This record gives sequence, C-alpha cells and structure tokens, in this order.
Amino acid sequence: MKSVNIQNKRARFEFHLLDKFVAGIQLSGTEIKSIRLGKANITDSFCNFKGDELFVTGMQIEEYKFGTHSNHLPKRDRKLLLNRQELDKLRKKLKDVGLTIVPLKLFITEKGWAKMEISLAKGKKLFDKRDDLKQKDLKRDIDRASK
Repeated sequence: MKSVNIQNKRARFEFHLLDKFVAGIQLSGTEIKSIRLGKANITDSFCNFKGDELFVTGMQIEEYKFGTHSNHLPKRDRKLLLNRQELDKLRKKLKDVGLTIVPLKLFITEKGWAKMEISLAKGKKLFDKRDDLKQKDLKRDIDRASK
C-alpha cells in the first residue's frame, strides 16, 4: 500500500510553529479514496472554530474519478476530530493576537484513518522570511562544497 503524506510546505515558511496536534478528519463518501490516491491539497487551507467545533477551510480534495452522482464537493469545510481538552487549549490560545491554526500534513495511519497534523502558529515578518531564505542558501552552498 502506497504511503500518503501530503505536506503544506508554505506553512513552515509563512509561520512560526508553536504547538502541534494530530486530529482526525470527518470525511464523507468518496473523499478517503481521493486522499489515498494523493489527490488532496492543503496549501491554502486554515482552521477555524464554528461554535464548539474545529473545521478546516480551504482544503481541496479532488472528486473521485470513478465516483457516481454521489461524489463529494471538492472544497467544503471538514470537521476536525480532537478531544475536548485539546479544543479548549486551542480556543484559549487563539485569543492571543496574531495566532492562527494551520494544517501542516495530511496522512493515512496504519489502520487506514485519515489524520491531519495541525499547528498553532504565529505569522512571520518579512525579515524572518528573508533570514530563512539566507539560511537555506547557505546550507545549500555548504552541501555543494562538501561534495
């Protein structure tokens, strides 16, 4: 069975990651089949509270190729499954200015469940992003020189 590991590389560049959580996703119909084929995108997605529940917004799961008329909507909001203590902790931390919840990774567990790694994050300033790019270039040059 092919391992599914869909990453949000942009999140690590755009945000300082503070706390990480692993949440289940409430899926419907053919969504899990599309995820197993790797047909999902979490780059432009984010998480927000609606009432007492946490939802991921902007996550795109392509329609299943062999689905029928009961195929799913590609960009609907999907409920994240966390326990009450984790939800309360996230809600309390979100009251701080400048914090948000971003998805980092979408993966399939050994049992076949779809899970999402999410993180409480604080947005980076422009100079932080430049620093990251400089560090990356430096590391690349050092690796080239060592070969």
